[in-house]
Amino acid sequence: MAVGKEIVETLRQTVDRDISLMHICGTHEAAIARHGIRSVLPERLKIVMGPGCPVCITPQGEIDAAVELAERGCIVATYGDLIRVPGSKGTLESSGGDVRIVQGVHKAVEIAEQTDREVVFISVGFETTAPTVAATLLAKPPENFSILSCHRLVPPAMKWLLAQGEGKIDGFLLPGHVCVVMGYQEYEQFPVPQVVAGFEAEDVLLGLLMLVRQVKEGRADVENAYPRAVSREGNVKAQHLMYEVFEACDVEWRGFPVIPQSGLTLREEFAGYDAQRKFDLVYKKVTKPSACICDRVLRGVAQPSDCALFGKVCTPRTPVGPCMVSHEGACKIWQTYHQRH
Repeated sequence: MAVGKEIVETLRQTVDRDISLMHICGTHEAAIARHGIRSVLPERLKIVMGPGCPVCITPQGEIDAAVELAERGCIVATYGDLIRVPGSKGTLESSGGDVRIVQGVHKAVEIAEQTDREVVFISVGFETTAPTVAATLLAKPPENFSILSCHRLVPPAMKWLLAQGEGKIDGFLLPGHVCVVMGYQEYEQFPVPQVVAGFEAEDVLLGLLMLVRQVKEGRADVENAYPRAVSREGNVKAQHLMYEVFEACDVEWRGFPVIPQSGLTLREEFAGYDAQRKFDLVYKKVTKPSACICDRVLRGVAQPSDCALFGKVCTPRTPVGPCMVSHEGACKIWQTYHQRH
């Protein structure tokens, strides 16, 4: 940690005004909380959370559609975090249906190969997980297999956040995992300081220092503090796979309105694997009924401890909102690492 201490000291000497930086990755938030990074930063340097948890930003309408599939007798397979995310009438866990936790889409296909029943994989994730799903569909799984595509794209959400200007954001710590796949050239459209960062404590601190220097120098570049894993062009083969199977579409995010071209839907030639079309599902807009402020946390204008429910009514055992469910959710992370400010 000698390098980390040097970076912290440099940050303390450099930050002489209020600077607010946003990350868009749940794994970054976990690293920041686990290593106590906020506690060693200069008081005038603030790190806020953005919509970096794909499970958290899945809207209630899509959760309700997944629950409906379970109630209609489908075998529903998905990642463990998602089964406890609340829809408007309950969760997949409480649906009473045949809901199975899998490690990935390939395991869901294995289930379909061993049964005549319809198997639906609830496919969530950013650009990180979509290429694997695309490769699976290109391999032509059984006809009784389909996916409910809940994938989201990061750059359109950043564009929306910058256009709204809800909170002062001086720069972005870009998501390392997403950039491994997509590279960072598509972020060059945004006229703000941006740095791709890894997930060790020193990675995060270096990313923050590079951002602070850009802010101080009046630059707005995209810099790479994670070159051991990320290149400007990314994994071109994975990108081609993804867009061979999926195309961008307008979609709602939980806590956000419909964001143009921010989701992924299956192309027409893969319609037979599209559970939304196969089962004629309608995503209904659900108005948030509770005092939960996950929507504001996801937009970076509030932190978990601002919520009256946090750690009281809403806990990992009794989650009210999605941010307390997922391991990449800010509220779950703050509760786990006893963060309060």
